[in-house]
Amino acid sequence: MLFVIKMEVKTVTADQGGNFLVLLMDDEEKKVLPISIGPLEAQAIAIVLQGETPPRPLTHDLLKAVCENLGGAMEKIVITDIKESTFYAEVYLNQNSETLVIDSRPSDAIALALRFGAPIYMATRLVEFTYDYQDIIAREGGDEELH
Repeated sequence: MLFVIKMEVKTVTADQGGNFLVLLMDDEEKKVLPISIGPLEAQAIAIVLQGETPPRPLTHDLLKAVCENLGGAMEKIVITDIKESTFYAEVYLNQNSETLVIDSRPSDAIALALRFGAPIYMATRLVEFTYDYQDIIAREGGDEELH
């Protein structure tokens, strides 16, 4: 059994080197899990956080529509592991009372979860990769949010 901690997207930000991070924060606002993501994925997440609706569906909007039209609903996503500095995630979809578990990049899973309004979890074994939010701000030299 996988033990998890509920997380929420705090923000999407850029570090001093111009790399993008999505920051996931636990419900108690004590632990932040920073995940490095690409610029397109950062935009896909930031659009939802900003409450914007693109004029045409983006890739994650399309995937959500396909899932819904096939009778699927997202139950949750789980950030499950890290290997060689790369995080892994799983998307849990329910279709016809059956749960499908699909391997995913965390950025795609998060973008989808935000569109579905589905909960985001992190495996408890990843706690060692979390930081105090204030430490993140100090280390990155500011809070240059996209959201």
